[in-house]
Amino acid sequence: MDLDPDLLRAAKQRAAERHMTLSAVVEEALREAAARREQQARAARVNPTTDRSRGGLRSGVDLDDNAAVRDLMDTVDDPL
Repeated sequence: MDLDPDLLRAAKQRAAERHMTLSAVVEEALREAAARREQQARAARVNPTTDRSRGGLRSGVDLDDNAAVRDLMDTVDDPL
């Protein structure tokens, strides 16, 4: 693993200050970064409904297909 020399120096200093190994400091940082990414991913997830009676999406709309959504918006006269 190649690390930026300044980053490596800071990590070694942190390890010494906390009486930890460099590996433990790197592992801790990776775990914290992974936890933050997972938390951001959970916060960004949207679970739309397809229940028209409750104002949800039209059945069959695939939000992962931007082109299809645009086409549907351009061609559908009946509002959701």
